[in-house]
Amino acid sequence: MVRIHEIAPDVFQLTVFVPEIDMQFNHFLVRDDEPLLFHAGLKGMFPLVHQAVAELIDPASLRYIAWSHFESDECGALNEWLALAPQAEPVCTLVGKLVSVDDFSTRPARGMTPDDVLSTGKHRYRFYPSPHIPHGWDAGALFEETGRTLFCSDLFHHFGNVEPLVSGDLVDPTRRAMQQMQAGPLAGYMPYTHATKTVLGQLADLKPQTLAVMHGSSFAGDGAGQLEGLAGAIEESFG
Repeated sequence: MVRIHEIAPDVFQLTVFVPEIDMQFNHFLVRDDEPLLFHAGLKGMFPLVHQAVAELIDPASLRYIAWSHFESDECGALNEWLALAPQAEPVCTLVGKLVSVDDFSTRPARGMTPDDVLSTGKHRYRFYPSPHIPHGWDAGALFEETGRTLFCSDLFHHFGNVEPLVSGDLVDPTRRAMQQMQAGPLAGYMPYTHATKTVLGQLADLKPQTLAVMHGSSFAGDGAGQLEGLAGAIEESFG
């Protein structure tokens, strides 16, 4: 079962909860003239996510499929989406395109830098590189400038079958999740480097009004304050 919730105008969160690991996997569909899906998802979840997308749009009309970094839950089902959406184009950071995606994908990716603008109609996007934040050299955060939604990937990762959208604090549940992972086999999940605070500060400067979170609740409100708090939590847990 997939839970569908509109977290911002035209932005729909498609949530699959896996009780065995007590974790949600969120995929985000932006319904516009040229629809965009952020997180292609795992191959095993493709039938569920496809069904959810079909409740909102014709999946064959997808124009862009984007993600933060090259990892199975981010883009494992990319080629399945490309097979059913003939006009769909993969979208990622320029590093992601060059080092992984164009070899894996059945179609070349659009590799973006912050200077590049992607428009889907009413919405405009830029991709901001965030190497190793949350992880991966190719990582980046997609920012939708019209409604000020930041697609955060694994930033603010927390556990539980939680509410789709909150306006309270995300930093504390994220801190608890990082401490839990650091104490187990997922130690090293997120590094803390000399660039971590700077990168998160740059994302905070965008002043997002919605944080679209991959694992756990998304957030509406002062996104900049949450990102600034996250920098301290990451240092505390992984520094």
